[in-house]
Amino acid sequence: MRKVYGDVAALDGVSLRIRPGEAVAVMGPSGSGKSTLLNMVAGLDRPTSGSVVVNGEDLGRMGESALARFRRRHIGMVFQFFNLLDDLPALDNVALAGRLVGVPARRARARALELLDELGIAGRRDAYPAVLSGGERQRVGVARALMNRPALLLADEPTGAVDSATGEQVGDLLLDLNRRGQTLLLVTHDQRLATRCATRLVDFMDGRIVRETEPERREPWTVR
Repeated sequence: MRKVYGDVAALDGVSLRIRPGEAVAVMGPSGSGKSTLLNMVAGLDRPTSGSVVVNGEDLGRMGESALARFRRRHIGMVFQFFNLLDDLPALDNVALAGRLVGVPARRARARALELLDELGIAGRRDAYPAVLSGGERQRVGVARALMNRPALLLADEPTGAVDSATGEQVGDLLLDLNRRGQTLLLVTHDQRLATRCATRLVDFMDGRIVRETEPERREPWTVR
């Protein structure tokens, strides 16, 4: 796959396969193509040449409406700066993802509460983002990403906006999700996070993959 902006190849001949149940961490310096790759896999941008296939579907063959529907149903996204809606409490931030794909309100709220409970923050269900800690906001973001049981969970610098202690908790959470079968593609500058959570590390440089390794992960963490 290639992605060219003007005269610059942000991705230059990248070939990458992520198997179900893998946790792949993409690393590299700023401008190496990591975020461009994530945008391609999320269907937020299209390659100049080559293809992107997610869960058996070629994203390049979809129109914008079909692509948006596919993304809502099959791809979960966790962002560095949470991207929560400030005027909705935690429960409704999570449930909204289900409502957008047609899940009835009662079922969506039940599923949202189940996820918040699983992630240890059901007691904050009625709290608005402004009064949540960084770790709590990121857990709400993860719950929202998992709302529709995505085939693939994308995480873009998930510890980049939190302190080190909260980053540890986010790492625990991502590792636990993958241990339970969630396929994960993680973009990060955090070497420790990558080696804790990933079954495979992919290093980027100048739009190309320069190295792939398989770290030995520690024993499973427990989500706190």
